[in-house]
Amino acid sequence: MTGTNGPGTDGGDAAAPEEPRDTAGSHRTDAPGDLAGGTGRRDTVAAVVRQWRTVHPELDTGPMEIIGRVNRCAALLQQAEDAPLRRAGLSRPEFDLLAALRRTGHELTPSELARETFSSGAAVTKRLKQLTERALVERRGDDRDRRVAHVRLTEAGRDLVDAVLPEQLAYEGAVLSGLDEPRQGELAALLGELLGQLEGRLGALRG
Repeated sequence: MTGTNGPGTDGGDAAAPEEPRDTAGSHRTDAPGDLAGGTGRRDTVAAVVRQWRTVHPELDTGPMEIIGRVNRCAALLQQAEDAPLRRAGLSRPEFDLLAALRRTGHELTPSELARETFSSGAAVTKRLKQLTERALVERRGDDRDRRVAHVRLTEAGRDLVDAVLPEQLAYEGAVLSGLDEPRQGELAALLGELLGQLEGRLGALRG
């Protein structure tokens, strides 16, 4: 994204993303006094915005200041590796799959799990194999169509989700503790509005 890299869209089990680089490929460093968007604070995206304003002063870099920061925040959160999940021997994508089964409260097909976790079918198949080997999920064939499988949590899988979730929420709360509750609520509302628009309009934009 115009010099502000973020994680992949699949939610896969890839290695942590590299430090963001500009589009020329040279590693960026923050320069003193780099401010963007009137925030009064320096961050890595501010340096990118300043550089692009120098190269192309006629361009509106406003979208970059939002999308670049969203991507950078996502990359940093991904690099943090979600400590409670790591202690439980789970990746974030694996936990998301288990959590989808727990919160929906019923069996799901691999295709349904892919939609619930915003993942590809191939990625879900790989994770299901690993989780089945750990006896956290089990699969059964469809009575009418042998090509269809239904996935459900085992008792061990349900217990693991219920044990890890409070710890994970506490961890995520600590990550966000620099923002007070009113600002967290405001940020959640703004991100929710953006997400709703993207989910409804991104396909049209790509077309």
